Amino acid sequence: MSLLSLSPPLRARFGRRPMLATGLAILGGFVALALLAPLIAPFDPILQNPGAKLMPPSWDHPFGTDNFGRDVFSRVLWGTRIDLQIAVLGVVFPFLIGTGVGTVAGFFGGWVDAVLMRIIDVVLAFPFLVLMLSIIAILGPGLASFYIAMALVGWVSYARLIRAQILVLKSQDFAVAAASLGFSRLRIMFRHLLPNALAGSLVFVMSDAVLVLLNGASISYLGLGVQPPVAEWGVMVAEAQGFISQAWWITLFPGLAIVTLAFGFSLTGDALADLMGVHE
Repeated sequence: MSLLSLSPPLRARFGRRPMLATGLAILGGFVALALLAPLIAPFDPILQNPGAKLMPPSWDHPFGTDNFGRDVFSRVLWGTRIDLQIAVLGVVFPFLIGTGVGTVAGFFGGWVDAVLMRIIDVVLAFPFLVLMLSIIAILGPGLASFYIAMALVGWVSYARLIRAQILVLKSQDFAVAAASLGFSRLRIMFRHLLPNALAGSLVFVMSDAVLVLLNGASISYLGLGVQPPVAEWGVMVAEAQGFISQAWWITLFPGLAIVTLAFGFSLTGDALADLMGVHE
């Protein structure tokens, strides 16, 4: 969707925020590529062609071919699906867990808050990547293990953000009024407090998606994430590292895809922080 197709008020709002429009355009472009990959990709992403190994970019192969004769352009297109999935699911589960824990800790306080915060301190005591790699090593390589590791490690940041907001909001007049009217604790927590506490976390989701995307690519590069021959950008870079001096295109294009998608998430997150008045 272009800016010209938007209604005048929306077009004016996006026009005043070019960073948000650019970020959303990048993300929308990658979503479109992921959806249209079966129609756009000229070749099967895992089909090997020994007679076309390490061919440089050309009209037939715009991004060249890899050491197995596979079309790099097709593999980058299909890899968009996997990496978008990594970026989205890798933040959804930590967000849901952290939001629930932070809401309970901030609302109830006392020993409940103390116990939950000590659990958070224990998780934070370990380096993030070391703990995540340890969990994946125990569970075995694969995307499912990556998502479980992200959920078990990444929720603490969301819990701390939400807890801090709930602690402030529960003393506000609207929360006190809801309690005096006899509303249940669940209603006060999830219908009155939580919606007002989510702004900071929603902004953090966008910046966290960048880290999750890079972590996913790194895990695949180490052989613990997506397994070959599946087309995924981190896997593509890992497979091509031995040919970088003679076939630069094999690593360049998936690397550019990672950087561009991360840039889109980063721009959108920064623009949302400015729009919502959230400052880190």
